[in-house]
Amino acid sequence: MAGELLVQQGHQVVLHARNAARAKDACLALPRAEAVVEGDLNTIAGAKVVAEQVNELGRFDAVIHNAAVGYRESHTLTKDGLPHVFAINTLSAYILTALIERPQRLVYLSSGMHHHVDANLDDILWRKRRWDGSTAYGESKLHDAMLAFAVARRWPNVRSNSLEPGWVPTKMGGPGAPDDMEQAHLTQSWLASGDDPKSQMSGKYFYHLKQMQPNPQAHDPALQDRLIAICAEISGVTLPK
Repeated sequence: MAGELLVQQGHQVVLHARNAARAKDACLALPRAEAVVEGDLNTIAGAKVVAEQVNELGRFDAVIHNAAVGYRESHTLTKDGLPHVFAINTLSAYILTALIERPQRLVYLSSGMHHHVDANLDDILWRKRRWDGSTAYGESKLHDAMLAFAVARRWPNVRSNSLEPGWVPTKMGGPGAPDDMEQAHLTQSWLASGDDPKSQMSGKYFYHLKQMQPNPQAHDPALQDRLIAICAEISGVTLPK
């Protein structure tokens, strides 16, 4: 929906899909897309491949980090030995941020569930705790907000923000989700391309086109730096200064 809106507004849109079959589906859903990059973000190598493909297309004005798995996931380890919720929702966003040529705007999708968890950086890989998919998801979405604000702090020439789209009836959210599907995509598109002065911010958190306060841990520079260091150590990818 975000891609459709941006195309309607006259922007060039590139999509991401995890494999060739999904790329075909994406092209059918949005024929006016410029391209689709392919790569499975549940591995470090897959995320690097996606970044390489993006850079081959040239420098982007904006990148929306939207890829995620949901809150009902079982404890599954990737080929890298990482919980796949962390690998996809947290680590791939970090790797793509670090490796994609720096755009003018970065948008990270969080979730309302991030308000009710701690960052738990001491056990980010769930080796000490009993697995809980809902908590793992909420933590990953807190990490995404932390990453957005860390980037805003480190890269002052980039507008880097986070948002929650609402609990909407997607495949992830489930058919009973109560929020407005017609609102879900607007904020990310607005932050990626809008000329509204209210969108010309950095290091902020939004819900339905309005600023709101995130989990206080998201704005903690020490926690942000620890998260960056953990992701760098696990992935072998350094976030440029």
